[in-house]
Amino acid sequence: MAIDINEENNRTIIFKNQEHEMFYGNYLPKCRQQDVYHKALVYCLGISGDTRRNIERIFDFEKGSIKPKCLEEGWITSGSARVVRMAFNLFCNGTPSIRGLEGKAKLEECQHYTVENLFCCEYAVYFWEAAKVRYPEYCFPIDLSAFGM
Repeated sequence: MAIDINEENNRTIIFKNQEHEMFYGNYLPKCRQQDVYHKALVYCLGISGDTRRNIERIFDFEKGSIKPKCLEEGWITSGSARVVRMAFNLFCNGTPSIRGLEGKAKLEECQHYTVENLFCCEYAVYFWEAAKVRYPEYCFPIDLSAFGM
């Protein structure tokens, strides 16, 4: 499954399945903005059925803010936690779930955001797609051949 993310440059985005693509199409318009931060967030949160079903527990569309406490809820699995952490990291460039933690607990939570901990799973290819959505200027450089380069 693929749709154009920017009609000007014909870039497409790969979705895991039809549910993922529908989720993206339905929830992105609910965001306050449709910038790369929100596109990456919604794309990521649509990867897993668990995160799709619990989107309101993860993100407050009215306030435009994430809900890091969702990582402590009973519905979270190791896979859905990876999806949420990746989405949070792309959205706010950090590790928001460490707020309020101290010492070893804070360090352990930070470790969940490492590339190894996030990407060593079945969702890796979709996490890479999310990174391309968030950072298109680095993933899709302009063609300089017209300038003799």
